[in-house]
Amino acid sequence: MGRSISINTCSLDSFEGLHQAIKGSHVEVTQLGRGRFRGALSHVGIGDFSLSIGSFSVGVRTQRIATDDKLVIGMLLNASERVTHWSFDMLPADVLVMPPSTEHDGSFQGAAAYAAIRLDLAEVTSLFAGEPRLSDPATWYVKNRYRAHSPSGLAAQRRLQQIVSGLARQRVGMPDEVADFWKRSIIDAMAATIVDALPAENRGPVPSAMRLVRNVEHYLDEAGSRPVHISEICAQFAVSRRSLHRAFDDMLGLGPVTFLRRKRLCAIHSALRESNPATTTIGEVAMQHGFIELGRFSHYYRLLFGEYPSETLYMSKHVARTVDHRRSLATG
Repeated sequence: MGRSISINTCSLDSFEGLHQAIKGSHVEVTQLGRGRFRGALSHVGIGDFSLSIGSFSVGVRTQRIATDDKLVIGMLLNASERVTHWSFDMLPADVLVMPPSTEHDGSFQGAAAYAAIRLDLAEVTSLFAGEPRLSDPATWYVKNRYRAHSPSGLAAQRRLQQIVSGLARQRVGMPDEVADFWKRSIIDAMAATIVDALPAENRGPVPSAMRLVRNVEHYLDEAGSRPVHISEICAQFAVSRRSLHRAFDDMLGLGPVTFLRRKRLCAIHSALRESNPATTTIGEVAMQHGFIELGRFSHYYRLLFGEYPSETLYMSKHVARTVDHRRSLATG
């Protein structure tokens, strides 16, 4: 059965609307900046997991009193003036860790936008199994700010907004495994800055490149057509992203993210060839296979196959059978 993904978006005309700035939490808000308050707030829910994205036009002071044992990871998306959380100064793409049952205070001196995810601490062991420090729940009991030092932070900002926009367009139920892919994609974008900030670890010997790549391929074959996120691969084989990248680069001359993308593109190509153009939407097929931005998806697809997705769909076996049937009627 398809998992319910809830998406709620609203416009804000007063600071009171930010009391639910993080889904499932109550935040006390005081408006500091002068002027009429304008803002927007979106909540995405996938099971017990949630993503909140908010923006506002004037400075505010926020204070969150923790009422549960959920872990909150926040990212500053943009800011017109100084932003502080606890004693940390924040810059766009910086990530903040709010441990379970911890009070939090923040100060935004001007217009700003943020994203925050709220998840069960028990999930980090499986979600980050390839990264020893992140998979240890003890890591997340420390208040921390991770500075974004690479382009991956800015890419994560764009990725989050694309995912929310794409999920909002989804009109049909989503299988559990596809919903899990998008949940992992959101967490991956939020945690990218943290992963980049951590020094490389020497974890001892890694499986040989050939064996690791073959094991991954076998795992993907068993997964069938469902999208598999790289964090799932790392968790399954208890290997870090750096080690996985080295293995794939050595064996195939490309990274695991590119390899997974091409596997998904091949699955879409096969699905479109078997689909009826009258009842199939390319956007829905792309979403079910882990692509959220249709323009970029179409670009990747054409680079790999030399044709657009619509060309594959309208040259599908269904169309061919219809043409053959009409020809047989005409000649019969």
